[in-house]
Amino acid sequence: INDKHGKIIIYFQGEIADIDEDSSDEKENIADGEDSPTVKTEGKKDKTDQDIEDEYGLNEYDDEEDGIDSKKLFGLGDLTVFADPGEDPYLDQEQPDEDEEDVEDFKIRGTDNLILAGHVEGDSATLEVYVYNDVEDALYVHHDLLLPSLPLALEWLSFDPESDTKGSLVAVGSMQPEIQVWDLDIVDCLEPAFTLGRKAKKKKNIPGVGHTDAVLALAWNQGAEHILASGSVDQTVLLWDLGQKSVASTLKYHKEKVQSLAWHPFDPQTLATGCCDKKVRVADCRTQDSYKKWKVTGEVERVIWDHFNPFQCIACTDAGTIHCIDVRTETATWTLSAHTEDVTGISLSTQCPGCLVSVSADKSMKVWDIRGNKPEFIMERQMNLGLIQSVVGCPDAPFVICLAGDKPSENFKVMDIRESAQVRQKFGSRKLENPLKTSDFGYATADEAEPANVEMETESAADVLQTLSLEPAVETSLKPSGGAASKFKKKDKKKKKKNF
Repeated sequence: INDKHGKIIIYFQGEIADIDEDSSDEKENIADGEDSPTVKTEGKKDKTDQDIEDEYGLNEYDDEEDGIDSKKLFGLGDLTVFADPGEDPYLDQEQPDEDEEDVEDFKIRGTDNLILAGHVEGDSATLEVYVYNDVEDALYVHHDLLLPSLPLALEWLSFDPESDTKGSLVAVGSMQPEIQVWDLDIVDCLEPAFTLGRKAKKKKNIPGVGHTDAVLALAWNQGAEHILASGSVDQTVLLWDLGQKSVASTLKYHKEKVQSLAWHPFDPQTLATGCCDKKVRVADCRTQDSYKKWKVTGEVERVIWDHFNPFQCIACTDAGTIHCIDVRTETATWTLSAHTEDVTGISLSTQCPGCLVSVSADKSMKVWDIRGNKPEFIMERQMNLGLIQSVVGCPDAPFVICLAGDKPSENFKVMDIRESAQVRQKFGSRKLENPLKTSDFGYATADEAEPANVEMETESAADVLQTLSLEPAVETSLKPSGGAASKFKKKDKKKKKKNF
Protein backbone atom coordinates (compact mmCIF):
# COMPACT_ATOMS: atom_id res chain seq x y z
CA ILE A 1 0.00 0.00 0.00
CA ASN A 2 1.51 3.36 -0.98
CA ASP A 3 0.90 6.11 1.54
CA LYS A 4 1.56 9.83 1.11
CA HIS A 5 5.14 9.43 2.29
CA GLY A 6 5.97 7.13 -0.61
CA LYS A 7 6.48 4.08 1.54
CA ILE A 8 5.00 0.62 1.68
CA ILE A 9 3.52 -0.35 5.04
CA ILE A 10 3.45 -4.04 5.96
CA TYR A 11 1.65 -5.46 8.99
CA PHE A 12 3.83 -8.20 10.36
CA GLN A 13 2.95 -10.07 13.58
CA GLY A 14 1.24 -7.07 15.14
CA GLU A 15 4.05 -4.62 14.46
CA ILE A 16 4.64 -2.17 11.65
CA ALA A 17 7.74 -2.33 9.48
CA ASP A 18 8.64 0.34 6.95
CA ILE A 19 10.33 -0.51 3.67
CA ASP A 20 11.84 2.15 1.52
CA GLU A 21 10.78 2.28 -2.11
CA ASP A 22 14.49 2.11 -3.02
CA SER A 23 14.46 -1.57 -2.13
CA SER A 24 13.45 -2.54 -5.61
CA ASP A 25 14.08 -6.24 -5.13
CA GLU A 26 11.69 -6.42 -2.23
CA LYS A 27 9.00 -4.51 -4.16
CA GLU A 28 9.29 -6.88 -7.11
CA ASN A 29 8.99 -9.89 -4.83
CA ILE A 30 5.78 -8.53 -3.33
CA ALA A 31 4.31 -7.63 -6.69
CA ASP A 32 5.09 -11.09 -8.09
CA GLY A 33 3.24 -12.70 -5.27
CA GLU A 34 6.36 -14.19 -3.75
CA ASP A 35 6.78 -14.51 -0.07
CA SER A 36 7.65 -11.22 1.50
CA PRO A 37 11.02 -11.05 3.14
CA THR A 38 11.25 -11.36 6.87
CA VAL A 39 11.68 -7.98 8.50
CA LYS A 40 13.73 -7.95 11.57
CA THR A 41 13.63 -5.09 13.95
CA GLU A 42 16.81 -4.48 15.74
CA GLY A 43 16.76 -3.81 19.45
CA LYS A 44 13.20 -5.13 19.89
CA LYS A 45 11.88 -8.35 21.30
CA ASP A 46 8.49 -9.78 21.98
CA LYS A 47 6.97 -8.88 25.34
CA THR A 48 6.00 -11.65 27.67
CA ASP A 49 2.74 -11.76 29.63
CA GLN A 50 4.64 -10.81 32.76
CA ASP A 51 6.04 -7.72 31.06
CA ILE A 52 2.54 -6.60 30.06
CA GLU A 53 1.12 -7.16 33.56
CA ASP A 54 3.96 -5.20 35.12
CA GLU A 55 3.65 -2.35 32.64
CA TYR A 56 -0.09 -1.78 33.09
CA GLY A 57 -0.42 -2.92 36.70
CA LEU A 58 -3.01 -5.56 35.93
CA ASN A 59 -2.25 -7.52 39.09
CA GLU A 60 -3.18 -4.54 41.27
CA TYR A 61 -6.67 -3.87 39.84
CA ASP A 62 -8.43 -6.05 42.36
CA ASP A 63 -6.50 -4.55 45.26
CA GLU A 64 -7.70 -0.94 44.79
CA GLU A 65 -9.41 0.69 47.73
CA ASP A 66 -13.14 1.47 47.64
CA GLY A 67 -12.66 5.10 48.61
CA ILE A 68 -11.78 6.42 45.17
CA ASP A 69 -11.73 10.17 44.79
CA SER A 70 -14.35 10.67 42.08
CA LYS A 71 -12.99 14.11 41.26
CA LYS A 72 -9.72 12.50 40.12
CA LEU A 73 -11.44 9.77 38.13
CA PHE A 74 -10.98 10.95 34.52
CA GLY A 75 -12.31 14.41 35.50
CA LEU A 76 -15.92 13.14 35.83
CA GLY A 77 -16.47 14.24 39.41
CA ASP A 78 -18.91 16.98 38.40
CA LEU A 79 -21.27 14.36 36.94
CA THR A 80 -21.90 12.66 40.27
CA VAL A 81 -25.54 11.63 40.76
CA PHE A 82 -26.96 12.27 44.23
CA ALA A 83 -29.52 9.92 45.71
CA ASP A 84 -31.10 12.96 47.37
CA PRO A 85 -31.39 15.84 44.85
CA GLY A 86 -31.37 18.23 47.80
CA GLU A 87 -27.68 17.44 48.35
CA ASP A 88 -26.70 18.44 44.81
CA PRO A 89 -25.05 21.89 45.02
CA TYR A 90 -25.75 22.56 41.35
CA LEU A 91 -29.56 22.28 41.63
CA ASP A 92 -31.67 25.32 42.49
CA GLN A 93 -34.06 24.03 45.11
CA GLU A 94 -36.41 26.98 44.61
CA GLN A 95 -36.82 26.28 40.90
CA PRO A 96 -39.89 24.03 40.29
CA ASP A 97 -39.36 20.73 38.54
CA GLU A 98 -40.50 20.63 34.91
CA ASP A 99 -42.35 17.36 35.46
CA GLU A 100 -44.20 18.90 38.40
CA GLU A 101 -45.17 21.87 36.23
CA ASP A 102 -46.54 19.55 33.55
CA VAL A 103 -48.60 17.66 36.12
CA GLU A 104 -49.92 20.94 37.53
CA ASP A 105 -50.90 22.19 34.07
CA PHE A 106 -52.65 18.91 33.32
CA LYS A 107 -54.96 19.26 36.33
CA ILE A 108 -58.37 20.83 35.68
CA ARG A 109 -59.33 23.23 38.44
CA GLY A 110 -62.70 24.57 39.50
CA THR A 111 -61.99 27.95 37.92
CA ASP A 112 -61.31 26.42 34.50
CA ASN A 113 -63.81 26.31 31.67
CA LEU A 114 -63.53 23.59 29.01
CA ILE A 115 -64.14 24.19 25.32
CA LEU A 116 -64.76 21.30 22.96
CA ALA A 117 -63.88 21.86 19.30
CA GLY A 118 -63.86 19.70 16.19
CA HIS A 119 -60.78 20.50 14.11
CA VAL A 120 -60.48 19.44 10.47
CA GLU A 121 -57.23 19.91 8.59
CA GLY A 122 -57.05 18.19 5.23
CA ASP A 123 -58.08 14.57 5.70
CA SER A 124 -57.28 14.64 9.42
CA ALA A 125 -60.01 15.23 12.03
CA THR A 126 -59.39 15.71 15.74
CA LEU A 127 -61.46 16.51 18.80
CA GLU A 128 -59.66 19.16 20.87
CA VAL A 129 -60.36 19.88 24.55
CA TYR A 130 -59.29 23.44 25.42
CA VAL A 131 -58.83 24.81 28.92
CA TYR A 132 -59.85 28.46 29.31
CA ASN A 133 -59.16 30.40 32.50
CA ASP A 134 -60.31 34.00 32.48
CA VAL A 135 -58.57 34.87 35.74
CA GLU A 136 -55.14 33.69 34.58
CA ASP A 137 -55.75 34.67 30.94
CA ALA A 138 -54.88 31.11 29.85
CA LEU A 139 -56.07 29.18 26.79
CA TYR A 140 -54.44 25.93 25.71
CA VAL A 141 -55.26 22.45 24.40
CA HIS A 142 -55.47 20.04 27.33
CA HIS A 143 -55.65 16.92 25.15
CA ASP A 144 -57.11 15.79 21.85
CA LEU A 145 -58.63 12.70 20.27
CA LEU A 146 -58.15 11.44 16.72
CA LEU A 147 -61.50 10.94 14.98
CA PRO A 148 -62.00 8.34 12.24
CA SER A 149 -64.22 10.66 10.14
CA LEU A 150 -64.99 14.36 9.75
CA PRO A 151 -67.28 15.68 12.54
CA LEU A 152 -70.49 17.47 11.58
CA ALA A 153 -72.10 17.80 15.03
CA LEU A 154 -70.86 17.67 18.63
CA GLU A 155 -72.90 17.40 21.82
CA TRP A 156 -71.50 17.15 25.33
CA LEU A 157 -73.29 14.93 27.85
CA SER A 158 -72.55 13.70 31.33
CA PHE A 159 -74.75 10.58 31.26
CA ASP A 160 -72.67 7.42 31.11
CA PRO A 161 -74.76 4.25 30.70
CA GLU A 162 -71.79 2.09 31.66
CA SER A 163 -71.14 3.82 34.99
CA ASP A 164 -73.14 4.72 38.09
CA THR A 165 -71.46 8.11 38.30
CA LYS A 166 -71.65 11.04 35.92
CA GLY A 167 -68.86 11.34 33.40
CA SER A 168 -67.79 13.68 30.64
CA LEU A 169 -68.65 12.35 27.21
CA VAL A 170 -69.27 13.78 23.76
CA ALA A 171 -71.52 12.47 21.02
CA VAL A 172 -70.12 13.00 17.51
CA GLY A 173 -72.19 13.04 14.34
CA SER A 174 -70.35 12.54 11.05
CA MET A 175 -70.80 11.50 7.42
CA GLN A 176 -71.53 8.02 8.73
CA PRO A 177 -75.03 7.12 10.00
CA GLU A 178 -73.66 5.90 13.35
CA ILE A 179 -73.19 8.23 16.32
CA GLN A 180 -69.95 7.71 18.22
CA VAL A 181 -69.78 8.62 21.92
CA TRP A 182 -66.28 9.32 23.25
CA ASP A 183 -65.14 9.49 26.87
CA LEU A 184 -63.32 12.79 27.40
CA ASP A 185 -61.96 11.68 30.78
CA ILE A 186 -59.64 9.22 29.02
CA VAL A 187 -56.55 10.84 27.55
CA ASP A 188 -55.16 9.34 24.34
CA CYS A 189 -58.38 7.38 23.84
CA LEU A 190 -58.20 5.22 20.71
CA GLU A 191 -61.84 4.20 20.27
CA PRO A 192 -65.29 5.46 21.32
CA ALA A 193 -66.90 4.34 24.55
CA PHE A 194 -69.94 3.11 22.61
CA THR A 195 -71.76 3.66 19.31
CA LEU A 196 -75.42 4.41 18.63
CA GLY A 197 -76.81 2.81 15.50
CA ARG A 198 -75.58 0.20 13.05
CA LYS A 199 -75.22 0.02 9.30
CA ALA A 200 -77.27 -2.56 7.46
CA LYS A 201 -75.28 -5.49 6.04
CA LYS A 202 -77.16 -6.90 3.10
CA LYS A 203 -74.77 -9.78 2.42
CA LYS A 204 -75.13 -11.08 5.96
CA ASN A 205 -78.83 -10.14 6.08
CA ILE A 206 -78.31 -7.92 9.14
CA PRO A 207 -80.78 -5.00 9.37
CA GLY A 208 -79.57 -1.51 10.16
CA VAL A 209 -80.36 0.40 13.35
CA GLY A 210 -80.80 4.16 13.55
CA HIS A 211 -80.11 6.62 10.75
CA THR A 212 -79.39 5.67 7.16
CA ASP A 213 -77.39 8.79 6.28
CA ALA A 214 -75.09 11.45 7.75
CA VAL A 215 -75.92 12.95 11.16
CA LEU A 216 -76.10 16.76 11.11
CA ALA A 217 -77.49 17.68 14.54
CA LEU A 218 -77.37 16.39 18.12
CA ALA A 219 -79.08 17.56 21.32
CA TRP A 220 -78.82 16.06 24.82
CA ASN A 221 -81.86 16.41 27.09
CA GLN A 222 -80.60 17.71 30.44
CA GLY A 223 -84.09 17.31 31.93
CA ALA A 224 -84.21 13.62 30.97
CA GLU A 225 -80.51 12.71 30.96
CA HIS A 226 -80.91 9.33 29.27
CA ILE A 227 -82.37 10.90 26.09
CA LEU A 228 -80.34 12.11 23.10
CA ALA A 229 -81.92 13.53 19.93
CA SER A 230 -80.28 13.33 16.51
CA GLY A 231 -81.18 14.87 13.15
CA SER A 232 -80.00 13.52 9.83
CA VAL A 233 -79.83 13.89 6.07
CA ASP A 234 -82.36 11.03 5.93
CA GLN A 235 -85.04 13.61 7.01
CA THR A 236 -85.75 12.00 10.38
CA VAL A 237 -85.19 12.87 14.03
CA LEU A 238 -84.38 9.95 16.33
CA LEU A 239 -84.75 9.93 20.11
CA TRP A 240 -82.17 7.60 21.62
CA ASP A 241 -82.39 5.84 24.98
CA LEU A 242 -78.78 6.02 26.12
CA GLY A 243 -79.36 3.46 28.86
CA GLN A 244 -80.45 0.84 26.33
CA LYS A 245 -78.44 2.30 23.41
CA SER A 246 -81.51 1.95 21.23
CA VAL A 247 -84.03 4.11 19.38
CA ALA A 248 -86.93 5.12 21.62
CA SER A 249 -88.91 7.14 19.05
CA THR A 250 -88.71 8.43 15.47
CA LEU A 251 -90.05 11.76 14.15
CA LYS A 252 -90.76 11.35 10.44
CA TYR A 253 -92.68 14.52 9.51
CA HIS A 254 -89.74 16.57 8.23
CA LYS A 255 -89.60 17.17 4.49
CA GLU A 256 -85.89 17.92 4.17
CA LYS A 257 -82.57 17.51 5.96
CA VAL A 258 -82.64 18.30 9.70
CA GLN A 259 -79.61 20.31 10.78
CA SER A 260 -80.52 21.88 14.13
CA LEU A 261 -82.12 20.61 17.36
CA ALA A 262 -82.75 22.21 20.77
CA TRP A 263 -84.48 20.78 23.84
CA HIS A 264 -86.52 23.22 25.92
CA PRO A 265 -84.51 24.17 29.04
CA PHE A 266 -87.51 23.79 31.39
CA ASP A 267 -89.90 21.36 29.59
CA PRO A 268 -87.98 18.13 28.91
CA GLN A 269 -90.63 16.81 26.52
CA THR A 270 -90.47 19.81 24.13
CA LEU A 271 -88.06 19.74 21.19
CA ALA A 272 -87.43 22.47 18.59
CA THR A 273 -86.10 21.43 15.18
CA GLY A 274 -84.68 23.47 12.29
CA CYS A 275 -85.03 21.98 8.83
CA CYS A 276 -83.86 22.73 5.30
CA ASP A 277 -87.51 22.91 4.18
CA LYS A 278 -87.54 26.48 5.63
CA LYS A 279 -89.62 25.52 8.65
CA VAL A 280 -89.14 25.58 12.41
CA ARG A 281 -91.06 22.89 14.29
CA VAL A 282 -91.75 22.48 17.99
CA ALA A 283 -92.84 18.99 19.03
CA ASP A 284 -94.28 17.43 22.15
CA CYS A 285 -92.33 14.18 22.19
CA ARG A 286 -94.79 12.49 24.55
CA THR A 287 -97.25 12.18 21.65
CA GLN A 288 -96.39 10.84 18.21
CA ASP A 289 -96.63 13.47 15.42
CA SER A 290 -97.76 16.23 17.80
CA TYR A 291 -96.07 19.44 16.63
CA LYS A 292 -96.49 23.01 15.38
CA LYS A 293 -94.54 24.60 12.53
CA TRP A 294 -93.60 28.11 11.37
CA LYS A 295 -92.43 29.25 7.93
CA VAL A 296 -89.19 31.28 7.79
CA THR A 297 -87.30 33.02 4.99
CA GLY A 298 -84.64 30.37 4.37
CA GLU A 299 -83.17 27.04 5.38
CA VAL A 300 -82.75 26.94 9.14
CA GLU A 301 -79.11 26.93 10.22
CA ARG A 302 -79.55 27.11 14.00
CA VAL A 303 -82.40 27.12 16.50
CA ILE A 304 -82.16 27.95 20.23
CA TRP A 305 -84.56 28.64 23.11
CA ASP A 306 -84.80 31.98 24.90
CA HIS A 307 -84.30 30.90 28.51
CA PHE A 308 -85.42 34.35 29.71
CA ASN A 309 -88.78 33.84 27.95
CA PRO A 310 -89.78 30.14 27.93
CA PHE A 311 -92.41 30.70 25.22
CA GLN A 312 -89.92 31.93 22.62
CA CYS A 313 -87.36 30.27 20.40
CA ILE A 314 -84.92 31.98 18.03
CA ALA A 315 -83.87 30.68 14.61
CA CYS A 316 -81.38 31.91 12.00
CA THR A 317 -81.37 31.10 8.30
CA ASP A 318 -79.15 30.99 5.25
CA ALA A 319 -81.01 34.09 3.97
CA GLY A 320 -79.18 36.23 6.55
CA THR A 321 -82.24 36.59 8.79
CA ILE A 322 -83.01 35.91 12.45
CA HIS A 323 -86.55 35.03 13.55
CA CYS A 324 -88.14 35.12 17.00
CA ILE A 325 -91.04 32.67 17.34
CA ASP A 326 -93.61 32.65 20.13
CA VAL A 327 -95.01 29.13 20.35
CA ARG A 328 -98.40 30.55 21.41
CA THR A 329 -98.84 32.38 18.10
CA GLU A 330 -99.07 31.32 14.47
CA THR A 331 -96.53 33.78 13.04
CA ALA A 332 -93.07 34.96 14.02
CA THR A 333 -92.90 37.72 16.63
CA TRP A 334 -90.21 39.58 14.68
CA THR A 335 -87.86 39.06 11.75
CA LEU A 336 -84.44 40.70 11.61
CA SER A 337 -82.25 41.15 8.52
CA ALA A 338 -79.07 40.58 10.49
CA HIS A 339 -76.39 39.80 7.87
CA THR A 340 -75.90 39.98 4.13
CA GLU A 341 -75.00 36.28 3.96
CA ASP A 342 -75.84 33.07 5.82
CA VAL A 343 -76.25 33.43 9.59
CA THR A 344 -74.28 30.35 10.61
CA GLY A 345 -74.66 30.67 14.39
CA ILE A 346 -76.40 32.52 17.22
CA SER A 347 -75.75 32.52 20.96
CA LEU A 348 -77.83 34.03 23.77
CA SER A 349 -76.04 35.09 26.95
CA THR A 350 -76.76 32.72 29.83
CA GLN A 351 -77.19 35.49 32.43
CA CYS A 352 -77.58 38.84 30.62
CA PRO A 353 -81.19 39.18 29.36
CA GLY A 354 -81.48 40.13 25.68
CA CYS A 355 -77.77 39.90 24.78
CA LEU A 356 -77.65 38.00 21.49
CA VAL A 357 -74.54 37.34 19.37
CA SER A 358 -74.75 36.32 15.72
CA VAL A 359 -72.06 35.23 13.26
CA SER A 360 -72.20 34.88 9.53
CA ALA A 361 -70.55 33.70 6.35
CA ASP A 362 -69.83 37.38 5.71
CA LYS A 363 -67.00 36.90 8.28
CA SER A 364 -68.52 39.29 10.83
CA MET A 365 -69.81 39.04 14.38
CA LYS A 366 -72.69 41.24 15.62
CA VAL A 367 -74.22 41.90 19.03
CA TRP A 368 -77.96 42.61 19.42
CA ASP A 369 -80.34 43.57 22.20
CA ILE A 370 -83.49 41.54 21.66
CA ARG A 371 -85.25 42.34 24.94
CA GLY A 372 -88.78 43.33 24.00
CA ASN A 373 -90.25 42.99 20.53
CA LYS A 374 -87.83 45.40 18.78
CA PRO A 375 -84.30 44.01 18.37
CA GLU A 376 -81.62 46.70 18.52
CA PHE A 377 -78.21 46.63 16.85
CA ILE A 378 -75.31 47.21 19.28
CA MET A 379 -72.01 46.54 17.52
CA GLU A 380 -70.32 44.75 14.62
CA ARG A 381 -66.77 43.48 14.20
CA GLN A 382 -64.83 41.68 11.49
CA MET A 383 -63.17 38.74 13.24
CA ASN A 384 -60.50 37.79 10.68
CA LEU A 385 -61.32 34.10 11.13
CA GLY A 386 -62.51 33.42 7.62
CA LEU A 387 -66.07 32.18 7.16
CA ILE A 388 -67.31 31.89 10.75
CA GLN A 389 -68.85 28.47 11.31
CA SER A 390 -70.08 28.65 14.91
CA VAL A 391 -70.40 30.76 18.06
CA VAL A 392 -70.99 29.50 21.60
CA GLY A 393 -71.36 31.44 24.85
CA CYS A 394 -69.71 30.52 28.14
CA PRO A 395 -72.27 29.24 30.68
CA ASP A 396 -70.46 30.85 33.65
CA ALA A 397 -69.19 34.13 32.16
CA PRO A 398 -72.18 35.86 30.51
CA PHE A 399 -70.11 38.01 28.13
CA VAL A 400 -67.45 35.50 27.03
CA ILE A 401 -67.91 33.77 23.68
CA CYS A 402 -65.80 31.49 21.48
CA LEU A 403 -65.90 31.61 17.70
CA ALA A 404 -64.60 29.22 15.04
CA GLY A 405 -63.93 29.84 11.35
CA ASP A 406 -62.37 28.20 8.31
CA LYS A 407 -59.23 30.31 7.93
CA PRO A 408 -56.21 27.93 7.88
CA SER A 409 -53.82 30.16 9.82
CA GLU A 410 -56.23 31.53 12.45
CA ASN A 411 -59.62 29.95 13.00
CA PHE A 412 -60.40 29.95 16.74
CA LYS A 413 -60.92 32.83 19.15
CA VAL A 414 -62.20 33.38 22.69
CA MET A 415 -63.22 36.92 23.54
CA ASP A 416 -65.14 39.03 26.04
CA ILE A 417 -67.61 41.27 24.20
CA ARG A 418 -67.29 43.83 27.00
CA GLU A 419 -64.11 44.91 25.20
CA SER A 420 -66.50 46.96 23.05
CA ALA A 421 -67.53 50.35 24.47
CA GLN A 422 -70.99 49.97 22.87
CA VAL A 423 -71.57 46.66 24.66
CA ARG A 424 -70.46 48.08 28.02
CA GLN A 425 -72.68 51.09 27.56
CA LYS A 426 -75.75 49.00 26.65
CA PHE A 427 -75.47 46.01 28.99
CA GLY A 428 -73.18 47.31 31.75
CA SER A 429 -75.99 48.34 34.09
CA ARG A 430 -78.45 45.58 33.12
CA LYS A 431 -79.30 43.31 36.04
CA LEU A 432 -78.03 39.78 35.50
CA GLU A 433 -80.25 36.72 35.97
CA ASN A 434 -79.50 33.03 36.12
CA PRO A 435 -82.52 30.98 34.99
CA LEU A 436 -80.35 28.04 33.86
CA LYS A 437 -78.78 27.70 37.34
CA THR A 438 -75.23 27.77 36.00
CA SER A 439 -72.29 28.93 38.09
CA ASP A 440 -73.08 32.39 39.38
CA PHE A 441 -71.19 35.29 37.80
CA GLY A 442 -70.65 36.79 41.24
CA TYR A 443 -71.92 40.29 40.43
CA ALA A 444 -75.37 41.78 39.96
CA THR A 445 -74.31 43.75 36.87
CA ALA A 446 -71.37 43.92 34.50
CA ASP A 447 -70.46 47.37 35.81
CA GLU A 448 -69.96 45.91 39.28
CA ALA A 449 -67.50 43.41 37.84
CA GLU A 450 -65.63 46.27 36.11
CA PRO A 451 -66.06 49.36 38.37
CA ALA A 452 -65.90 52.82 36.85
CA ASN A 453 -62.70 53.68 38.72
CA VAL A 454 -60.90 50.84 36.94
CA GLU A 455 -59.46 51.98 33.65
CA MET A 456 -61.13 50.08 30.83
CA GLU A 457 -59.49 49.66 27.46
CA THR A 458 -60.99 52.32 25.20
CA GLU A 459 -61.53 51.89 21.50
CA SER A 460 -59.88 54.05 18.91
CA ALA A 461 -61.87 55.88 16.26
CA ALA A 462 -60.86 53.23 13.73
CA ASP A 463 -62.19 50.47 15.99
CA VAL A 464 -65.48 52.30 16.42
CA LEU A 465 -65.84 52.75 12.66
CA GLN A 466 -65.09 49.05 12.21
CA THR A 467 -67.85 48.06 14.61
CA LEU A 468 -70.41 50.27 12.90
CA SER A 469 -72.52 48.85 10.11
CA LEU A 470 -71.83 51.25 7.24
CA GLU A 471 -74.70 49.95 5.16
CA PRO A 472 -77.94 48.37 6.39
CA ALA A 473 -78.40 44.64 6.15
CA VAL A 474 -81.04 43.74 3.59
CA GLU A 475 -82.80 40.54 2.74
CA THR A 476 -81.07 38.73 -0.10
CA SER A 477 -81.92 35.89 -2.41
CA LEU A 478 -81.38 32.43 -1.04
CA LYS A 479 -77.82 31.11 -1.20
CA PRO A 480 -76.27 27.72 -0.52
CA SER A 481 -76.16 27.01 3.17
CA GLY A 482 -72.98 27.74 5.08
CA GLY A 483 -73.79 25.11 7.67
CA ALA A 484 -73.18 21.40 7.82
CA ALA A 485 -75.86 20.61 5.25
CA SER A 486 -74.05 22.52 2.51
CA LYS A 487 -72.36 19.25 1.56
CA PHE A 488 -75.75 17.68 0.89
CA LYS A 489 -77.49 20.27 -1.34
CA LYS A 490 -79.58 18.79 -4.12
CA LYS A 491 -78.46 19.64 -7.63
CA ASP A 492 -82.01 19.21 -8.92
CA LYS A 493 -84.80 20.25 -6.54
CA LYS A 494 -87.39 18.46 -8.67
CA LYS A 495 -85.75 15.09 -8.14
CA LYS A 496 -86.54 13.21 -4.96
CA LYS A 497 -83.36 11.23 -5.21
CA LYS A 498 -80.46 12.83 -3.34
CA ASN A 499 -77.47 13.85 -5.44
CA PHE A 500 -74.46 14.46 -3.23
